[in-house]
Amino acid sequence: MENHVLVIGGQRSGKSRFAEELVVKSGRRPVYIATATAGDDEMAARIDMHRQRRGSGWTTLEAPLDLPATLGDTATADAVVLVDCLTLWLSNLMAAERDVGGETDALVAALTAAAGPVVVVTNEVGAGIIPDNPLARIYADALGTLNQRVAAAVGRVVFMAAGQPLVIKPSSTPEISL
Repeated sequence: MENHVLVIGGQRSGKSRFAEELVVKSGRRPVYIATATAGDDEMAARIDMHRQRRGSGWTTLEAPLDLPATLGDTATADAVVLVDCLTLWLSNLMAAERDVGGETDALVAALTAAAGPVVVVTNEVGAGIIPDNPLARIYADALGTLNQRVAAAVGRVVFMAAGQPLVIKPSSTPEISL
């Protein structure tokens, strides 16, 4: 798992763009696993912006709920898989009343078994004010736990702020260069 990377940061911090650049620079076949669903016009526009920025050279798969299985099927030695993002995946799991702990276990197992490098994008939501409602607090706690589990399972963690990468967990044998 030394060649897996977690890219974490706030909204509009440059996470996705940075992760896409990592994948392209690897020289391997780029695979994008999307967890977002277009629930409204604004989200549909965001999804379209991401698609246009990546271009046609990417294989795109949608996995709003079944991320571990999709990752297991696509993380091959000839590809680099980009998962964008855990934040929306968790929202989807909670809305579908899925077992978040079990799904997290399955994701970590899929990362461990991945035959090729994986770049995972997620948001940091725990750096601000504690939310004033129970659902938001439950979500922030669950995402914090998910992020910690994934960070422990990858070789490198990069924090993004204002479009600038800060390596907070360096890899001893990086396969994907920064």
